[in-house]
Amino acid sequence: MTFTWNVPDDDVAAIRQWFAEWSVNVAEVDFAPARELFEDNVAGFGTHLDVVEGLDALENGQWRSVWPTIEDFSFTLSTLKVAVSPDRRLAMGIITFSSTGVAADGHRFLRPGRATVAFARPRRNAPWKAIHSHVSLNPGTPSPSHGNRTAKS
Repeated sequence: MTFTWNVPDDDVAAIRQWFAEWSVNVAEVDFAPARELFEDNVAGFGTHLDVVEGLDALENGQWRSVWPTIEDFSFTLSTLKVAVSPDRRLAMGIITFSSTGVAADGHRFLRPGRATVAFARPRRNAPWKAIHSHVSLNPGTPSPSHGNRTAKS
């Protein structure tokens, strides 16, 4: 079997838009609209968590531990790679991001990373929702960030 990335075009565009929306949510520390992009029983892990199931656990254990502490978050949409199942009800996106960390002494540092998100939907043409996320920093990037921005929601 030969696998082709980034087809079909309309699913790739929808997943690109999904990442664009989540990027804004992270940058603005806006948890409420970010939750709408995920299934309630999402499973995920990241810098601050082992594997957890449930949107509340992911938000409280990972998102709220990171988003307020960083600045200038943005997914690099040009790096997006999308895989879509033949029935177009399951997909995966891999993408890089950039952000700025805040050291304990207040100086800023580059904080690049990457993410993998698995998506599902009940039928074709329904919106994609995340069922799994893994966000990690590039190797060698300092993990702790000490910013303290106020959440929008």
